[in-house]
Amino acid sequence: MADPAPLHPTENRGYRELYVASRGLARHWSRLGPRVADAPVRAALADGVGAARRLLAELPAITAEKDLHGGPAALGLGGRLADFHNVAADRFLERNQAVRLAALEARHTRLLLAYLATVGEARGATERESFCRRWEAKLESISQAVETAAAALGGDADAAIEPVDRSAIGRAAQRVAVGVGALGEWIDRRSAHRH
Repeated sequence: MADPAPLHPTENRGYRELYVASRGLARHWSRLGPRVADAPVRAALADGVGAARRLLAELPAITAEKDLHGGPAALGLGGRLADFHNVAADRFLERNQAVRLAALEARHTRLLLAYLATVGEARGATERESFCRRWEAKLESISQAVETAAAALGGDADAAIEPVDRSAIGRAAQRVAVGVGALGEWIDRRSAHRH
């Protein structure tokens, strides 16, 4: 049964954001996973990719009836954001940093689902509320698994600081990031000793 309540503008924007976030998570995590040597991290990321793809497959059943579609614009933006992570941002990151930031993508998506569920509840849109609560619960275990695996990377500090992108470009980008960080530390030490 379709929800009788029309989409509120915040739902319209929120569901489009959900298309973007889910697509971005699936695309980013599918490329990040193989770059990480840690098996629990790879498994958790792969589970997240599968869940995000299933969410994307089910989402049109909730939005299309309200003439809201996650077509080329929304899905394209999600892909471009993921490509930014994969091609640019991740190259500058250590393994632990990339996985911890990936965990934040899942938290963001869960929070968005919780928000949309609350809006649906307040507006009497029980089907949308139920959809969002169900997916928030599904993503909670995946999000927790990625967070746990990310924290466990600290057990091997040397491996944790390896570049996530092992290519020559990735290793060079990480050296730049480390150099910028070292410069920042030097500036802060000098500033602290002056006071």
